[in-house]
Parts: sequence; C-alpha cells; structure tokens
Amino acid sequence: MTPGSAETRPAGQSRSFRTARWLLLRLGGSVFVLWAVATLTFFAIRLIPGDPAEAVLGGPGSQASQETLDQVRRDYGLDLPLGVQYLNALGRLLTGDLGTSYALKVPVADLLAAQIGGTLVLALAAFTVAWAIALVLSLWSTRGSRFAASLGQGIELTSAALPHFWLATVLIAVFSSALGWLPPVSTGGPAGLVLPTVTLAIPLAGFLAQVMRETLLDTLDAPFIVSARARGESERGIRLRHALRHASLPAISLSGWALGYLISGAVVVETIFARPGLGRTLLQAVTLRDVPIVTGVVLLAALVYIVMTVVTDAASRLADPRLRRAEAGR
Repeated sequence: MTPGSAETRPAGQSRSFRTARWLLLRLGGSVFVLWAVATLTFFAIRLIPGDPAEAVLGGPGSQASQETLDQVRRDYGLDLPLGVQYLNALGRLLTGDLGTSYALKVPVADLLAAQIGGTLVLALAAFTVAWAIALVLSLWSTRGSRFAASLGQGIELTSAALPHFWLATVLIAVFSSALGWLPPVSTGGPAGLVLPTVTLAIPLAGFLAQVMRETLLDTLDAPFIVSARARGESERGIRLRHALRHASLPAISLSGWALGYLISGAVVVETIFARPGLGRTLLQAVTLRDVPIVTGVVLLAALVYIVMTVVTDAASRLADPRLRRAEAGR
C-alpha cells in the first residue's frame, strides 16, 4: 500500500481531499458551462434578422443614415469579422465587463442588479410552493387507496403538462376578472405576487410529485421500512420520518434544474402579469437585438443554475450517506 493511498491517509485528510476534488470538478464544469452558454448566445443572437447598429440608434424606426450606421459599427466593433467580435466579447466577459446596453445606454451589470431581485423573489416563492404541493400530493397519492393513486397520478400529469401562458390566462380570468380577489397585474404588494407564483409553481409541482411518488412507492417496500413496521411504528411516522427522506432525494437533485426552469418560465409570466424582472428585460432585449443585455441575462441565469446545482448536490451528499461512501470507495 503506498503512503499516499486512501487506505493509509488519515480520515480527516481523506475527506478534505475528496471535498477539494469535488469542488474542483464542479468549478471546472461550471467554467465550461458558462463558456458554452456565452458562445451559443453570441452566435444565436446574430441569427436574428436585423442590424445591431440600428438597435444602438433606437431600432429600425430611427431612420438613421448610412453614414451614421457605419460610424456606429466602427464604434462598437460591429464591422470586424465575426470571429474577432467573438474573441473581443469573451475577453470582456473574462474581465467581468458585461458591456453597455445598446438601447438603454446603461451598464448591463447595473441593469441586471436592478432587475434580478424581482425575478429571484418570484422564482423562490414558486419553488417553495411547488415543493409544498409536491410533498402533499405525493404523500396523499401513496396512501394505499386505488382511488387516491389514480386521482393523484391524473393531477400530476395534468399539472406538469400545463403551459404557463394558458394557466396564467385561466387564473386571471377566474381570480381577477370573475371573482375580483387578486390583481391581474403584478403590483408591488404580496397580492400581486400570488398569481405569478401559482402560475410558475403548478407545472413544476406536477413534475416533482411524479418523481417523489415513484420513489416513495419503492421506498415503502424497502427492508428498513419493513423493519420499522415490525417495531410497531405508526404508518404516519414511518412515512414522515423514514420514507419521505429517501423519496425526496431525487427531487432534491432536480432542484437546480427546477430553479433554472422557473427563471426561464419567468420570461412568459413576467410579461403576462407586467411584472418587472429579468424575464421581461430579456424579451425586450431580444426584440431589440440588444446583444449585451441578452448575453448578461443568459449568463446570469446560467450562473444561478450552476450555483443551485452545486448546492443541491451538496444537500444530496449530506442527506444520503451512500453517496459519500460511494465516492470514498473510488
């Protein structure tokens, strides 16, 4: 056995080594994902018909002269070969410079800082509500009743398939127009947050509930659950204290993807409910071919997704000792 092997390394040092390796692998993967997102965004936005120089001058309706357009292209480097523009854009991103908005003439970093709060509040509220619905639905549909199982599966499938724009329209028609309980647009108060939150939460809750229900059914037949029943523990205690912890692991692993899904869904929801945030900002920027804003929003969304993925991976390792033992055996 070599002195540096895992078998002879002290336990604390071995854990520190595994943690450092895990963090380095996640860091390397994160850098690659950000580079890929920046590259795809750079080339995709240039496939949209139109001239970026017109966006700088206020859009196609600006009626700018050809001389003015040529001058803007030179000032912003839009007259350079596409490969040179790409390298210049990457160089700016490496220094943390997101550039200046073509249309709004303000630094993109300042614009994102002003808009991200509303989107994060909406995404986190929807994430919390979706998890609560998924927990209740999965526990209820696995009670052993055939009716509960069938109804629960139907609700899960229907919820997961609902498009955001359709669900938002129905919620506005019912709770705003017909009942008058909630405002149809997102005001600054808590009432204005309810309908956008529910719109984002219901489809995600259906998907999470499907994952948790399948895992919960498998867990309830596991040997340690049989042992708990033999010890005389109540069925409710078994489900809440033992089975639910294991059944939630796949959903925890999906939470990073779920938050990214919510941020992408915010593009539609914030537009429908006239709610300020990254979603509306991105939609307006794409329409105007405002490349710096589009790049900044997409990179920020990717960064949030990466951070949440790392957090959920760490939570899964803490919740499931088998993951740590499997990694220790490598």
